[in-house]
Amino acid sequence: MTTTPLRKRSEIPVEHTWDTASIFPDLAAWEAEIKAVDADLAQVDAFKGHLGDSPAHLADFLDLSDALSLRLGKIYVYVSLNSSVDTTDQAWQARNGQAMGFFARARARMSFYKPEALRIGFDTIKRWTTEEPRLALYAHHFDLLEREAAHVRSDEVEELLSQMGDAFQSARRIHGILTDADLRYPPATDGAGATVELALGSMQTALQSPDRDLRKSAWRSDRDAHLAAKNTMAACLTTGVKQDVFMMRARKYGSSLEAALAPNTIPVEVFHNLIAVFKKNLPTWHRYFEARRKLLGVETLHPWDIVAPLTSAPPEVPYAKSVEWICEGMAPLGAEYVEVARAGMTSERWVDIYPNGGKRQGAFSSGLKGTKPFIMMSYNDTLFAMSTLAHELGHSMHSWYSRRAQPGIYAGYSLFVAEVASNFNQAMVRADLLKRFPERDFQIALIEEAMANFGRYFLIMPTLARFELEVHERTERGEGLSADALNKLMSDLFLETYGEAMKVAPEDVPRVGITWGQFATHMYSNFYVFQYATGISGAHALADGILAGKTGAVDNYLKFLSAGGSLHPLDALKLAGVDMTQPEPVEKAFAVLAGLVERL
Repeated sequence: MTTTPLRKRSEIPVEHTWDTASIFPDLAAWEAEIKAVDADLAQVDAFKGHLGDSPAHLADFLDLSDALSLRLGKIYVYVSLNSSVDTTDQAWQARNGQAMGFFARARARMSFYKPEALRIGFDTIKRWTTEEPRLALYAHHFDLLEREAAHVRSDEVEELLSQMGDAFQSARRIHGILTDADLRYPPATDGAGATVELALGSMQTALQSPDRDLRKSAWRSDRDAHLAAKNTMAACLTTGVKQDVFMMRARKYGSSLEAALAPNTIPVEVFHNLIAVFKKNLPTWHRYFEARRKLLGVETLHPWDIVAPLTSAPPEVPYAKSVEWICEGMAPLGAEYVEVARAGMTSERWVDIYPNGGKRQGAFSSGLKGTKPFIMMSYNDTLFAMSTLAHELGHSMHSWYSRRAQPGIYAGYSLFVAEVASNFNQAMVRADLLKRFPERDFQIALIEEAMANFGRYFLIMPTLARFELEVHERTERGEGLSADALNKLMSDLFLETYGEAMKVAPEDVPRVGITWGQFATHMYSNFYVFQYATGISGAHALADGILAGKTGAVDNYLKFLSAGGSLHPLDALKLAGVDMTQPEPVEKAFAVLAGLVERL
């Protein structure tokens, strides 16, 4: 294997980068907007203590708050995007911190809203929504606020909690910068004894190499780099968990899990249902690992074999072909969906396509109403990269529909539904390709991509969710956490998940245990990871209906995308035809997984 040094950010052609100039044409415009918003925030002060004066006064405040929130969001998104594509650029990192601090101060200035609204009383507010047309829009918002009433504190406490927002992101930022910019990976050695230099942007290529010696060496290098920083990472994670527990207690919830799910009206039973079904279906994963062992022709399977290629002739998928295949797979949703998606992936420059030095790991979709639904990834001409693009495009198309249909207050959507649209795209594109390309190597490569996706969302994420629950519960009980304790908990959970088919040598157990340290974003989004598994379950249920030609399935799915945050998450999914309060969708998704194993 030969490695090519990653290009510098300045060497990436502009047409392969996202169009951040569509938010602000330059830094001067961004700085001017900060000053303008700072000046306009003074208008907020006039409402403090007077929200209950009249329905018109309350409507005026909400109009102002919504407008300022969108402007604040653009200020933050602009620097967030630019700092993500080069984490080594200290100027952009400083601007990112500046934007987060400004955002937190602005939110603190508006934090009097909830306590004052509660003092007005919901009987009065409901009457006002019939008297003031502008307030009718906020009926769902007021319903959410009423449900949250028991957890809203006094004006002074709400202001203090808002001011803590920026500081409470510090652990997450430190962990992210550590993994994205500061980790150094020991060189790997391939089967011929040659030294292979490793970097964040080239690691996945080495881990997917047909050279088993290289995979083993790269896997250990990756894990050892994280283990070398395990104490710092553990300090970050435990700080983040303590912050979650602090906020849970400050808002008087019964547990960190409840505090994370209640604002989106998700019962904790949804979490526990998912974990129960996952544990029940672990034998499916054990069968897959045994099948993978046989296909690879090895006596024992090791962790570095999990993403080893199962065919010697995987398809090469340049970006342009990826765009075509995704558009063909999404054709059942209609011409508008496909045309918008195609333009977003090409001429509209939603996507920051290729890797470069310092670029943040992973992929994501970002933006808000009034901006493009941006996508960051590191495309590498593989089916896996195509699948990642389809996934992030699902997020961005969800955003495009919801932002078009909904006012600012409802233009976003909860984490619980976010992973549905992304996994839906992958399911649709995969089904189309499985039907159109019957060649054995292509079929195996597609199933391999599918299993990698299920492996991330239906194995790693539920295992991280079990880890996350235990870590929060230990902290809630006042127990201390160390790097070694975190690693042991993580390795114990993964060894249970792997089963007898996977061989983990004693010296590799700590390397398995540091898996939590590789998720520098996810582990700081309180109880987010389990929603990948519920998301992929809902996605396959919806895709099955559309692929089967079920009457109304397409229209109902597009209504789901357009609902944004105007409905409770579970209700939005029910609109599309899926009830995630029951274990059946998760069971059906495991049936899909089992079918892929049998097909393989």
